[in-house]
Amino acid sequence: MAKLDLRVRLIGRALRRISVTGKSEEQILTDQQRTLEHNPVLDWLLGGLAAGVDVTDDTADGGEGRIPVRVYRPHHTQGLLPLVILVHGGGWTSGTLNTYDWLGSNIAKETGAVVVSLDYRLAPTHRWPAAAEDCYAALVDVAARAAQWQADGGRIAVVGDSAGGNLAAVLTLMARDRSGPPITFQGLIYPATDLTLGSASLEENADAPVLTKSDVLAFRRHYVPDDGDRSNPYASPLLAADHSGLPPALIQVAEHDPIRDDGLRYAEALRAAGVPVRVTTYVGMPHGYLAFPRLCRSAPQALAELCSELQLALAPAGVR
Repeated sequence: MAKLDLRVRLIGRALRRISVTGKSEEQILTDQQRTLEHNPVLDWLLGGLAAGVDVTDDTADGGEGRIPVRVYRPHHTQGLLPLVILVHGGGWTSGTLNTYDWLGSNIAKETGAVVVSLDYRLAPTHRWPAAAEDCYAALVDVAARAAQWQADGGRIAVVGDSAGGNLAAVLTLMARDRSGPPITFQGLIYPATDLTLGSASLEENADAPVLTKSDVLAFRRHYVPDDGDRSNPYASPLLAADHSGLPPALIQVAEHDPIRDDGLRYAEALRAAGVPVRVTTYVGMPHGYLAFPRLCRSAPQALAELCSELQLALAPAGVR
């Protein structure tokens, strides 16, 4: 494998100090109550909002009530734009709309799409399937209300990273199984697809920076504590009995990632079912590289690849 550069190693050392592995449920709940507001340091680290994008806060249906959403629409655009549903990562226990402003606003700016970012309920207070059901209910609601944001409810993509990649993949299964809104494309960024932990990379990269095997185990314990639920396809989309009829996918994985093979194995399962898939392994990168666009050298390339694939998939039928 390619060597980890110094910046990545430093990120890993810093994050080890706040690892979920050593936190109690009470500490996680306390962390969830903290609001990360935009400031120069946070925006330098996480990227901040892209210029040229209007941002509006709203709500959408969740599994048991309304959930917050944030809508990004690029300036100087006319007519109905394609719609991207963005699902944040954070091990199902963390992640906020503010910390995903960089990704949401840049996708909107670079693809000319309306992006709706979902703030679903978090574990351990709300365990599986709360997050999945929140995201599906929001997908249905947002698709029905697309015209409200001058978006086209017939051209929808889902994008998510890590736990959000898990939920984005689950959304495509739910939409297919429940005759929900048609999804045109799925962008899965270092997704968790097998919560039974059957990927060999879990041992190969057990002590990787940013995410370790111990972190993976802790996140799973908080989100899906029941062993019997972990093989449910709405928790582990890789384990679905049938992957046919799912939308084309871009799957991006990180070389130094315990769940790297979750993404690679999911790509194989989709291809075996006849689903078009593009897979990119970003060498020398840890899990979560796209969350640190100023520090991880592959982040700009990964964003460009994602936006290019979204543009191609969401273009009107006559111009594809």
